[in-house]
Amino acid sequence: MLSSPSGAGKTTLARRLLESEKHLELSVSVTTRPRRSAEVDGRDYKFIDELTFQSMVTGNQLLEQAEVFGNSYGTPAQPVESALANGRDVLFDIDWQGARQLKKASGVDVVGVFILPPSLAELERRLKTRAQDPDEVVAKRMAAAVSEMNHLDEYDYVLVNEDLEESLAKLHTILWAERMRRERHLGLGDFIETLTPKKEASDS
Repeated sequence: MLSSPSGAGKTTLARRLLESEKHLELSVSVTTRPRRSAEVDGRDYKFIDELTFQSMVTGNQLLEQAEVFGNSYGTPAQPVESALANGRDVLFDIDWQGARQLKKASGVDVVGVFILPPSLAELERRLKTRAQDPDEVVAKRMAAAVSEMNHLDEYDYVLVNEDLEESLAKLHTILWAERMRRERHLGLGDFIETLTPKKEASDS
């Protein structure tokens, strides 16, 4: 799970990580937020109306849900379950509310990384540079950033995104280290048995 204040770079890092990790699949969230000009429906988000979103909630089709800046967001369960069943890891680009719900539901099966900007001034510069939101929305995002960062202790790792390439390398390291954890090696006991000399049956 990648979380961060808006503008800290989690979406860019997520896309770069997906480009180089063939066994990693993005969980595409649904949202009632209007689509931005550079966004592609089904790639960045699945854009739906509020009625459809509420239908998914009542039908228990979402792993998590949250309201952010007046818009609803959620993670559809079926694509995630399908990816895991096919032996793939799933990358979540979600806020702290959704991350908390996923962590509560899945425990050690999910790993949280919170991405910080190098400074609030740089965060504001990035938000204004991308020119995707009006000034009042940028102001709301800046006001929310400090509150969002208060949830750092709910994550396993914290990464300061000052340099994109360096941050990407650190994400690769976290991913591979977590894949190597003993409890994630399914069938390890059977493999160990193949390395253990078998005792010969005693003569009758």
